[in-house]
Amino acid sequence: MRWVTVALVGAVLAGVAVGATGPSAGSAAFLSTRQSANGGFAEQGRTPDGPLTAWAALGLVAAGGFPAERASAAEFLRARSAADESDADLALRVVALAALGDTVEESLVARIRRHRPGELVNETVWTILALRAVGEQAPQPLVRAILAAQAKSGAFSWLRGGKPDSNDTAAAIQALRATGVAAKATSVRRAVNALRGFQNRDGGFALTKGRASDAQSTAWAIQALLSAGETPGKPPFRYLSRLRRSDGSYRYSARYGATPVWVTAQVVPALAGRPFPLR
Repeated sequence: MRWVTVALVGAVLAGVAVGATGPSAGSAAFLSTRQSANGGFAEQGRTPDGPLTAWAALGLVAAGGFPAERASAAEFLRARSAADESDADLALRVVALAALGDTVEESLVARIRRHRPGELVNETVWTILALRAVGEQAPQPLVRAILAAQAKSGAFSWLRGGKPDSNDTAAAIQALRATGVAAKATSVRRAVNALRGFQNRDGGFALTKGRASDAQSTAWAIQALLSAGETPGKPPFRYLSRLRRSDGSYRYSARYGATPVWVTAQVVPALAGRPFPLR
């Protein structure tokens, strides 16, 4: 694998990051240093995998630029087998390929179309995002399934009947908005109000109430608020800025710094102001 050291990030910013602009450019440059020779992405010392490559690709697309890295990532994702992928992982791959401008194989789209709502709300949310990413309308049974999974608080959970969390609430908001549900719709307003309840005094958002803020939950919240026509305000961005490392990567939280590629890949679309699906 061709890991590029932190000392070379400046060179990446100066040369490889063609077309990348704004606050997300340096973070996208960090992501590019974690791409292996086969186009996949991995945390340092690990083997590239499909989901992380999809997340990193979405980060590069959101930031703009990096045409060679994006093309290589698309090639890696195209070569993946769908046999052992969950519906959620397959949908994530389809969202990434569509964002990369790649033609998504009909066999993959056909499997996405066959999804039926079940216990995992998250899978239905991502199925909707994938269908919208390839320009298809989401079947109303999928939309109704998401609406039926909304808790009394207005929030959503990963598992039907599970404990609501900010990430799944944010993802559901983006999926509903992608289907054309109005920002003023009661379901969206309730979800937005519930999402704001996960915000801590430091400006960041927590995965669940009572937990410390983290970068990924904060990024998800920013994207969802933007998709609902809301202004996130400066506090979430200030919180994220405190987690930014000198190489452009992001810590998970003030206390933990694990999985910088995954964390950074999910932060970049929020910095770029790009809700899912990236279109």
